[in-house]
Amino acid sequence: MGNTSGGAIRRRLVLAMALFTASGLLALVTPTDAQAASAHCPGRKIRTFTFSTGKVLVFKNRGYVCAVTLPKRTGKRQWMSVSVQARGNWPVVNEGKFTRYAGPVNVHVGHRRILIRGAVGGDSVTRGWFRC
Repeated sequence: MGNTSGGAIRRRLVLAMALFTASGLLALVTPTDAQAASAHCPGRKIRTFTFSTGKVLVFKNRGYVCAVTLPKRTGKRQWMSVSVQARGNWPVVNEGKFTRYAGPVNVHVGHRRILIRGAVGGDSVTRGWFRC
């Protein structure tokens, strides 16, 4: 009985390790939205603004803010936009029909407040004026 339970524990442990390794490899092969966005935006993610058709990810790095709009459903060409505006300046916008994301938009903001806008299809989000 001692050998049987020890063997069962070893088999479960080996199975768990195999599943853990496979899931880790899968995570490397299929990047998450944040990983895909961070490939285009340097720095650390500071905010995520979600809305019914997508989300806007906002990153900050050395006085610069970078934003990307990601749709809930990728692959289909659809209208998307992303905009970052530092207080006192004009907004910097990237818009058009895209399949994966709109942006990145990279703006020097220093210590000024910012306004973020993002849209996918018929829905959008606007957040601001906030300091990051």
